[in-house]
Amino acid sequence: MTFPVGRPAGTAAGTPSVPSPAPSASTSPASPTGSGSRRRQRSTRIAVAVVLVGVAAALVAGAAVVGTSPVLLLAGALAVLLGGAATKITHAEVQRTRVDAARDRADQARAYARLTEARTAENVEFAADMTGLIAKRDAQVQRVEKRLAETTDELAAARSELAASTDRAEAAERTSERLTSRLAEAEERAEAAVIRVAELEAEIDVLRAEWQALQAARAAEGHHHPGNRRAV
Repeated sequence: MTFPVGRPAGTAAGTPSVPSPAPSASTSPASPTGSGSRRRQRSTRIAVAVVLVGVAAALVAGAAVVGTSPVLLLAGALAVLLGGAATKITHAEVQRTRVDAARDRADQARAYARLTEARTAENVEFAADMTGLIAKRDAQVQRVEKRLAETTDELAAARSELAASTDRAEAAERTSERLTSRLAEAEERAEAAVIRVAELEAEIDVLRAEWQALQAARAAEGHHHPGNRRAV
């Protein structure tokens, strides 16, 4: 399992950034300064070999113009020597180029190996950080889920209480309506009773007046007929 070396740009809010260490000089590939100096030396040697071949060709051409056998032999011998020297220089340069190329490849391989080690360490650190962040996120999600379950239970309880309160309010309203109706009936009965009491009081007043008139009439009769009262 591989991880990216750098932190993605769009990380979530609140996520701590993991700084990736900058590659040091030991982990970067080799500088081309040494290869440039070797390239200059190589070009100089090739130029020397070309000059030697040119000199050999000039000697052979000069000997051919002179046309004498000793000069031709000397020119041929010098041309062979110069060609051998040029071949030796070219062969040495080829060998040196191969060795330098192998050394450059080895240096690059070591540099890239160090860079790979550094990147691997960064990946391991990044993976550890991501594992910790994922664990924290999981813990936060669990807490949120637990709180959500508790809130759901509280909401269900609140709904149950609301339904019970609604039922009680409706029952109280019905009771209030019944009591209001009974109160209206009681008030009507009270008003009727007050009217009846007033009528009874009027009747009592009438009866009392009649009684008093009757008593007065009897008293008057007693004064007019005292003998009758005695006989009686």
